Amino acid sequence: MSAPLMMICASFLFASMGVCVKLASEFYAAGEIVMYRGAVGAVLLLILTQLRGQSLRTKVPTMHFWRSLSGVIALSLWFYAIGKLPLATAMTLNYMSSVWMALFLIGGAVMMGSARVDGRLVAAVLLGFVGVALVLRPTLDQQQLWHGLAGLLSGMLAALAYLQVTALGRAGEPEYRIVFYFSVGGTLAGALSTWALTWSEQARVHNHDLKGIALLLAVGVLATAAQMLMTRAYAQGRTLTIACLQYLGIVFAFLYGALLFEDPLTPWAICGMLLIVLAGVAATLLRSTSTPPDSQHSVNES
Repeated sequence: MSAPLMMICASFLFASMGVCVKLASEFYAAGEIVMYRGAVGAVLLLILTQLRGQSLRTKVPTMHFWRSLSGVIALSLWFYAIGKLPLATAMTLNYMSSVWMALFLIGGAVMMGSARVDGRLVAAVLLGFVGVALVLRPTLDQQQLWHGLAGLLSGMLAALAYLQVTALGRAGEPEYRIVFYFSVGGTLAGALSTWALTWSEQARVHNHDLKGIALLLAVGVLATAAQMLMTRAYAQGRTLTIACLQYLGIVFAFLYGALLFEDPLTPWAICGMLLIVLAGVAATLLRSTSTPPDSQHSVNES
């Protein structure tokens, strides 16, 4: 399978996972979904590494801890947003991670006293936030501002997780090991948050039925398969091409939302999504000229 085709498949699987998360949110809290998603992913990767004779032993557990912490919080916020917002809106806000990365790059240049900040990168960031304002406009009308901010924050934390993934890659950690420890972190964090809410009597552990079990399994399997396809696509394909194809996830989410959930999307929101996609592609292109090859590609933590 070619790299572009793998990325298209990965984008479709991520959007399909979003559908399952939205359906599962009717029965489970976001923390529970994160817990089961992590558990399924960890088991699948454990089996896969054993079959391949690979090792999960790591020399940098602290780096995995911080990477898992930011990634799991981002994932939890994203799942929460998916349950409360139109699917395409939640997907778009999470995909703001490329724009956040550009903002971090600008901030780093300013802090290091660089005499030159790429104006085109600044323009891409501003374009992205104009898109966010348009996307969140309908959520303000529906008194869903906090849900929109949760989705936006998930994209920012996903960008931080991406930085840590890059650092782990430079430390010699293979992708399957990074994803495995992220899955373990999600399982533990989800279990802890579920226990805390249950103990404080603000929530309860939900009973399972066949539909709930099927949805939870689907979330874990789809997310793991999508991550593996995306990782291989970035390893084999051209970074900018693959990064652009990643935004097809928003298109798939839009179609899912319209067909399955009758999600309301105004012309303003659609324009905002297009601006965010344009800003993300531009930011990826401009970053690719400013960063080393091994740190160019984006990692979606779904």
